[in-house]
Amino acid sequence: MTQALPLDPYVTDVLMRDLVGHDRAPSAFVVYLWLWRNGPAAGRARVGASLQTIATGTGLSKSAVQAAVRRLGRRRLITVTRARPTEAPLYEVHAPWRREAVTTAERAAKPTP
Repeated sequence: MTQALPLDPYVTDVLMRDLVGHDRAPSAFVVYLWLWRNGPAAGRARVGASLQTIATGTGLSKSAVQAAVRRLGRRRLITVTRARPTEAPLYEVHAPWRREAVTTAERAAKPTP
């Protein structure tokens, strides 16, 4: 059975329009959704994934994922860290429109008043 993906309304109401329309980077929105699904929505603070893993998971090319990750990093929507140069990076997903950090599925699923 498929689980519902908890998203803040901001993601579809504002962020999608901003990334897809203004920045003309729909791949950045798709990558953000994939990272959200595999990070905060799954109860994880960080997602460890190679560019190829994200590309396979989203259906995008590796170069499109690479450009999307750069754009999301510049927009401070994600933080990318690496322990070693050859190790798959860890992605931390941010929701700057929230006052609290996005770290668990409970917070991601919390209804808005």
